[in-house]
Amino acid sequence: MSQKNAAPSPRTRVKRVHERGAYDRTTIDAILDASPIAHVGYIFEDAPFVTPTLHWREGDHVYWHGSAASRMIETADGAEVCLTVTLLDGLVLARSAFHHSANYRSVMLFGRATLISDPEAKEARLKAFMEGLVPGRWETLRPILQKELKATSILSMPIIEASAKVRTGPPKDDEPDYALDIWAGTLPLQISTGAPVDDPRLKPGLCVPEAVRGVKIG
Repeated sequence: MSQKNAAPSPRTRVKRVHERGAYDRTTIDAILDASPIAHVGYIFEDAPFVTPTLHWREGDHVYWHGSAASRMIETADGAEVCLTVTLLDGLVLARSAFHHSANYRSVMLFGRATLISDPEAKEARLKAFMEGLVPGRWETLRPILQKELKATSILSMPIIEASAKVRTGPPKDDEPDYALDIWAGTLPLQISTGAPVDDPRLKPGLCVPEAVRGVKIG
């Protein structure tokens, strides 16, 4: 994959196998939107921490949420953080152990996180989050309670300083190794949704909504 545009900062520039780097928003947004799982890196009491969380993108910002009592939320508000998203698309099995690899799509995003404090803005962001996971779900739920809004915090970060790195394709072996009698190729991997499983306490007669059946992630 060739580089697209220029790195927005020295720390986002892809140095190792730089041809896999991309800095355009089309590539970055597609990866952010493909996975609801992100990892947020931050410094707490002079030690590095990385916390997994659910995230979502709205326009030029990425958001993530957590408990209002969360160490990550309290520490990240107003601080510089690093948010990463990675999708593993396959194992690349070469003719030597050295050249084994993986096909993947990843994004690294740097910026200053900001707490969303306005209750109406928080509810709007949570609605966007839910609708991104299961379109149409929000309107079928009971209204959110004020105590639930108070117990939930949302952080926001602009998508300004970001880079993507992507590997696709077959193994890249040393030229003499292509003549060896060793199988090589790729083993595709993907996240897939299974059949919905009813809550054991579901009221009798309720069917799985079509919106839930149609959820696709990946």
